[in-house]
Amino acid sequence: MEGTVRLAKRLAELVPCSRREAELYIAGGWVTVDGLVVEEPQFRVAQQKVELHPAATLEPVVPVTILLHQPPLAAAMGAASGPQMVSADTHATDDRSGIHSLKQHFARLTQCLPLQFNASGFAVFTQDYRVSRKLTEDAATIEQEYVVEVAGELPPEELKRLNHGLSFNGKALPPIKVSWQSEARLRFALKGIQPGQIAHMCKVAGLQVLSMKRIRIGRLSMAKLPPGQWRYLMPHERF
Repeated sequence: MEGTVRLAKRLAELVPCSRREAELYIAGGWVTVDGLVVEEPQFRVAQQKVELHPAATLEPVVPVTILLHQPPLAAAMGAASGPQMVSADTHATDDRSGIHSLKQHFARLTQCLPLQFNASGFAVFTQDYRVSRKLTEDAATIEQEYVVEVAGELPPEELKRLNHGLSFNGKALPPIKVSWQSEARLRFALKGIQPGQIAHMCKVAGLQVLSMKRIRIGRLSMAKLPPGQWRYLMPHERF
């Protein structure tokens, strides 16, 4: 565009700094153009006001992990709806991670430990290969907790069989923990969960699944994260 220059070039002249340093500042979300944050070094500017935040650093952007409370409506739309719900507009206001939110945090996200079919609740998306590897390689040993709303009668002997005594896909299931959370809700705590396993177990026990929500993965619970909102995984948190 005639009469314009790349934002990185303009910033390098203003600070001053190298072109590479200017690109890092911009990618880090530290630069505004007429008061609005711009994260693209190639953005074209003319006479707009370009400013560098006083607290700006040259540290490279660190990959993030995002924890989402996927609501029932999104669950009904399928797993692909999860990443679409992660945006600046759905960021929880009480996120205590202190992480500086950037547009690039919403790119190249990998979903880990997908929810059971038609389930809502705790979903994990990450850019960090260490988190992805942990949740993939240790999937068989990380306990997940679901709350399942059911309809139907469940005699004590059937509840006992849910804990240990059923098979799935032709193989006996290992012992798990199933208990009543309330009059119509069962709590499932299990490791190495397979797609469709909980619905199958309930069907075998003569129960109709009305809703299903994951509330915990390993040591991390969804806690009070509102439906449809997400927060960053904090540096000290571990699954």
